[in-house]
Formats: sequence, structure tokens, C-alpha cells
Amino acid sequence: MSCSSAFDIFIDLYLKTYQTSLSELPRYYPLGEASPCVEAQVAELDNVVYWQPHKRQSAGNFDNVATALEVTLHPDIDAFFGRYYAAPLNFISPWGDGELLQAWNQQDYEYLQQNMIGHLMMKKKLKQPATWFIGVLGEGDQMLTVNNEDGSVWIEIPGEVPTQQLAPSLAEFIEQLQVLVKPPVEPVEEVDEVVSHPGIWHRLKVMWGNLMGHSNK
Repeated sequence: MSCSSAFDIFIDLYLKTYQTSLSELPRYYPLGEASPCVEAQVAELDNVVYWQPHKRQSAGNFDNVATALEVTLHPDIDAFFGRYYAAPLNFISPWGDGELLQAWNQQDYEYLQQNMIGHLMMKKKLKQPATWFIGVLGEGDQMLTVNNEDGSVWIEIPGEVPTQQLAPSLAEFIEQLQVLVKPPVEPVEEVDEVVSHPGIWHRLKVMWGNLMGHSNK
């Protein structure tokens, strides 16, 4: 099965699971960011919306990232990040609970591409094989990454070479996931800092701090 097909199936299951369990769409704290995913405001909560993944009319791609870095990116990166706008997708897996990263809107998509460039440049600086991130496990100290050479999925600690392979392909990884139904978590603003992107973006920012710390040792 292709990555696109596996992801489409998971997206469909995601919505059906929420409808079956809660009789409503998933909820999310968008921090005021507009998105075609938004279906309605939650009446009793000013900052929470009902949402569902929005399939893009024109699929996005990472050609600009590949050109900027003069690398060939594994095609699954477009299939995973370019088909939908969505909030982070919560899952249960044999390795623990986690979140799959998605772009909430076009601005988020461009922000994602910038972060991907930074991640790939850091891997090159550390003289490690190129990977690109797709999400987090647990409390966010473990990244889920894809080996750019062969498309396999790994657990990666920031600054280190991945050592635990989870699946030989992104499609096979996604096929092992179950939907985790959970209430939305409001991002916490740190002192003297505005969290510009909700949810998983804040986790990735913390992880980037750890990564920079490793690289400076």
C-alpha cells in the first residue's frame, strides 16, 4: 500500500472514531489561526473549535526544500505533508501514544518547510544520515523520523543517530496506528514568550533546543 492510501485510510478512521466515541468532530485550540479545517466554534469554549482534516485541491510539495539543500527527498514526504491541512493527529501504537504532525494552514506548511530545512541542515552538520520528522512519541522527547534514503520510520532522540526502527516504510507504520480519542490540550505560554504555533509546534521547539544543545557539545 502506498503512503497516500494508508494516510487516507487513517484520516477516515480518525473522523469515524471521534463520531462513534463522542458523536462529534475532534476539538482543537487554534490560538486564533484560521484554517479550512475549522467547521464550527465550540459553543461553551471561546478558544476551541471543531475541526476535520481538509484535503487540499492542489497537493503541496517539498521541491523548494530539495532545491535549497540540493538533495533528493523521499517522495513520501509530499504524500504525508502535502495532501491535507489538519491539526496534530493523536494515535496509539505498539511503542506508545503520540501525535502525527500536520500543517494547520498554508502559513503552517511554510513554517514546517523552514523547520525541515533546519533539521536536515543540522543532520548534515552532525554528519548523520538525513531524516525528516513526522511527529512525536510520549511527552515529546522522542521524534518520529523517516530515513530519507529508504523511507523507513525510526525513533530519534534529538542530536543522536536513530537506533530503533519501527517500520520499513511510512505506509506500514501508519497501518499499525490506532486513533487516540482525547480532549484538546491548550498550549501553555512560557514567560516572555508567545507560542506562535499551537500543539506539536511547541514540542518541536523544545526538541530543537535540545538538539542545538547536543550540537554545541
